[in-house]
Amino acid sequence: MKGDAAGEGAAPEVLALAKVVARLRSEIVDLESVAATTAVVERAKGVLMAQACVSADTAYEMLLGRAGERGRTLMEECWIVLGRMRSRPPPGLAPSVAPAAPAAAVAGNEPAASASGAGRHLVGGAALRPLLARLADGLATARGDDDIAELLRTVLGGDAGVDAVMIYSLTSAGSLELTGRAGIDEELAEQWRHIPPLSGVAAHKAIAGRRALWLEDPAEDGRRYLLIAEPPDRWPSRAWLPVPADGPPTAAIGFLRTKPGPFAADTRALLRRAARLCAGPLGGAERPRDAAAEGTPGDVDGASVQRMLDALAGPAILLTPLRSEAGEVEDYRIDAAAPEAVDVAGRRGKELVGRRILETYPTVAGTSLWDGYLETLTTGTRYEGEPFTYEEVIAGVPRRSVYSVRASRLGDRLVVSWIRHDTSEREARRLTDMQRLGNLGWAGWNLTTDTITWSDQVYAIFDRDPRDGPMTLEELPRRLLPDDLPRLGAAVQRLLSEGVAVDQPFRITTAHGARHLRMVAEAQTDADGTPVEVHGFFQDLSAQRDAELALLESERAVLLQRGMLQAERALAARLQETLLPIPEQSLELAGLCIDVAYVPADRGVNVSGDWYSAIELPDESALFVVGDVAGHGLSAVGTMAQLRFTTKGMTITGSPLPDVLRRLNTLLLHTASDPSGGATATMVMARYQPWDRRLIWVRAGHLPPLLVRGDRASFLEQPSGTLLGATFDTSYGQAVIDLMPGDHLLFYTDGLVEEPGEDLDVGLDRLAATTLRLLREGRGETLARTLAALCPGNRDDICVLDIHVPDDP
Repeated sequence: MKGDAAGEGAAPEVLALAKVVARLRSEIVDLESVAATTAVVERAKGVLMAQACVSADTAYEMLLGRAGERGRTLMEECWIVLGRMRSRPPPGLAPSVAPAAPAAAVAGNEPAASASGAGRHLVGGAALRPLLARLADGLATARGDDDIAELLRTVLGGDAGVDAVMIYSLTSAGSLELTGRAGIDEELAEQWRHIPPLSGVAAHKAIAGRRALWLEDPAEDGRRYLLIAEPPDRWPSRAWLPVPADGPPTAAIGFLRTKPGPFAADTRALLRRAARLCAGPLGGAERPRDAAAEGTPGDVDGASVQRMLDALAGPAILLTPLRSEAGEVEDYRIDAAAPEAVDVAGRRGKELVGRRILETYPTVAGTSLWDGYLETLTTGTRYEGEPFTYEEVIAGVPRRSVYSVRASRLGDRLVVSWIRHDTSEREARRLTDMQRLGNLGWAGWNLTTDTITWSDQVYAIFDRDPRDGPMTLEELPRRLLPDDLPRLGAAVQRLLSEGVAVDQPFRITTAHGARHLRMVAEAQTDADGTPVEVHGFFQDLSAQRDAELALLESERAVLLQRGMLQAERALAARLQETLLPIPEQSLELAGLCIDVAYVPADRGVNVSGDWYSAIELPDESALFVVGDVAGHGLSAVGTMAQLRFTTKGMTITGSPLPDVLRRLNTLLLHTASDPSGGATATMVMARYQPWDRRLIWVRAGHLPPLLVRGDRASFLEQPSGTLLGATFDTSYGQAVIDLMPGDHLLFYTDGLVEEPGEDLDVGLDRLAATTLRLLREGRGETLARTLAALCPGNRDDICVLDIHVPDDP
């Protein structure tokens, strides 16, 4: 009686919490009772599974049927089955009658046969039968998923190489909970105890696909799946097997090995049978409940609400009232939750689905919030609670925030959301940071009371001491530069007389020089339209203006430089055209057909120093030269002209080709003392004697000529010779080749073969292959021009000279 009296006088929140505590205690007592009897039932089921080759559910039905036929209780029948098993001889004494063979048979879905027959039908033979027998015997006494995991690791550790075992169960929200483990340290288990419904989780995929996953390649598996462990290659081979069930699987077992490599066929069969044996204890025990499967009252689809909440910003939940037999609301169940909803235990979003309010938010019992829920549920009126202070810890620092709670009825349920209110202190801090970062400050003028208010940043902008107070409108003109006074004065006049908003740049003088400012302001008017208050902001644009002036000056300099470069290019191009005319068609020289091509670079504004020369000498021989002067512009064109005319003059007088190169080298080195000199160049030069078709040639650091004879293209072996203008200590050799009818000999500059980031040999091979292809296509008469045209977007000038020996008539 005293207890009843106390209960009647207790506060509502105490009664509500007391009911939760009583319910939890009752569930603990029930679970202890179930745990005491489940071990006996599961052990008996395992014996029947091994003896009769049946599934766990069938074994359970057999136990119920036998108990009913013989007038016994289920527990009595289980103890009788276990007693009969113990009365038989141990498996090691008589293999032909031991229960190990039936146990292995049911694990592999094979009919029990003789010992010799089992060896033929079971993968792994007799060595695996004792393992499965030990496993079936141990499962009967296992008291939880951790015991099952440890049993699997112990039994399968030697033969299958299993080093760790993890058992995951599927929750109502689609996430995975670690319910059993062995060989996994506490830190790793805590890290992977809960896995949200993400893609790329092997355990989840094994359950959803109802098939085993064999992860045997850590590199490939790491790209496809989220691997458990740190580092991920701690277990280089893993297997995830779903636990068979009558319906969709709700659990998966992970077998982890430190041994790399694939699972053998007999090992895979053993692990499949082990998972099949675990179907009884893992499938029979109560798995995580699905709140949606319990049914939900009202006319609202919880799944539809969940989809809407998933796209909602901010915390919100859908509550279903749980009523007592008298119809009173005892608690609320969370049937949907937005991703940002969180309880006092840190559970978020869908982790809250299926849980009760007094378990997740116990402090709401008996409060005005609880009463507001009841009123909204009863009357349908929306509840908006008064703001309350909530303390949260962010990055280890406690912070207080103010929240308001709203509740609305949706069918027979409640939709509850939270609204966070920033404090005035935080708002002021953000405003200060914004003004500092934007280099602006707000100001206000009350025209009725003639008072002015400035923020701290305005004082810094005007370089004014805050102790002097804000500047009046009369003082402002004295700080302006004279040129800006009329425009700003007119804008302020329109603001004060007509209420026209102002956005006006102007300049002021300070102790640190002139500053470029911007004023943006608008007026608030009374009922008659007369401005009574002005508010706006000042912004310092000095840095921006300085940058604009610097950019403008830079643009002017660039335009000037570009004009000078274009003028220089035009002059150099005219000089080049005058000094280096390009024939429009092939030439005939000393009985040879000569095709010449010159293509300037597509990029840049400078002209380079590529050049050629093809002339007939007084003795009716012919001189062919292709050169490349380093650099661009007028200096390169000048050096090119100097080399071209000097070369022609010395060869016409009969100087040997090596002597010509030696003197040209001396010439360039001599001009190095000139500020505009110091140039270097490469060159290939040849003299052709038509009477014996002999070609004598020399080179100075230039690329090798390409000879095409018949169906073969090859580069000539080069004589010695460094580039011109590099050093006095150098010598130049010469080479001789006899040309034959049909030969093509190519002289060219590097622009034809070089590509950025590419090896030079690749470009040379490409030139040889392209030349052979063009000749096979019958394009020999324009070979030089065709090769040059095949190089669009060239970064350097291209000069090509094709020497062709006509076929004998």
